[in-house]
Amino acid sequence: MTETSIRSDRRSAARAIDLQQLRLAVVACDFGSFRRAAEALSIKHNVLSRSISQLEYLVGASLFERSSGGIKPTLAGRAVLRIARLILEQVDMLVDTGRSRGRGDTGHLVIGFNTSMSTGNLRATIAELKKLLPQLELATMERSRSRLMTALRSGAVDVVVSPGRLPSNDIGSQLLWSERILISLPQDHPLAARETVFWTDLRNEKILLSEYDPGRELQDLLISKLVLPDDRPTVERHEVSRGIIKSLTSMGMGLSLAMESDIGASFAGLVYRELQDGAGPSRVDFYAHWRDDNENPALKRFLNLLAKRYPSAPAAVGE
Repeated sequence: MTETSIRSDRRSAARAIDLQQLRLAVVACDFGSFRRAAEALSIKHNVLSRSISQLEYLVGASLFERSSGGIKPTLAGRAVLRIARLILEQVDMLVDTGRSRGRGDTGHLVIGFNTSMSTGNLRATIAELKKLLPQLELATMERSRSRLMTALRSGAVDVVVSPGRLPSNDIGSQLLWSERILISLPQDHPLAARETVFWTDLRNEKILLSEYDPGRELQDLLISKLVLPDDRPTVERHEVSRGIIKSLTSMGMGLSLAMESDIGASFAGLVYRELQDGAGPSRVDFYAHWRDDNENPALKRFLNLLAKRYPSAPAAVGE
């Protein structure tokens, strides 16, 4: 087969792949089972299985190892699914951008967040904004922090609430609150008997983290607390949501790092303990981020409400 024909075959396969196939594969990965994914999506099991088989044929690789216990991504599958998630997020972002720009009015606000909506005063602030501006069209978007920042720069999102500050000349930021870092562990684990767990107690443990935010930030924090490699626990990264990480932790597959807001989402068989070092509890700061050139009046009102509810932050904009 010539190089030209190989390129032609690749283009034909790429054109034949549709977004539904990518979505079904990602959902199946998250659930670890074709059957559970099909039930969650309210579609027939054979429809989902056939769609994923077609995708495997088009990409030329098996995406999942199948067994009676469920499925798990192959090496090629992990790479393909990572790209599939990026594609789907970009498509969602494209639609959100078109909708927000197509309105051409100032009565619309899109809030992106990478935390629980019930954390701190965020939920109350949004409720107060709707009370002050009852005609406001308010939309929310939950994505990874990197995707949210891309959406912020493109204009698809007006403001992003996430852990960590993004230093940038054209992005404004406002400190909101800080959350304690916790260790999540099975209720029968020896460390569960303690009220407080120190970072050094994790030395011989296995820590499970999501490949998605805030997994990377939590791993960076772990490295900063345990500087010497020999003092660090084994870290396993999984291409699954934080919910799946909780499930794996409850099954005794390892421990996981979590933020204080995760306590609100209870999970059977799990307990949380505060992580401390010599100086006390470990915390992560949360910020609001927005583009300096965004003149949306609703954004200005929202930033001022945040400044009032979080007095550690300076007033953003005068009303």
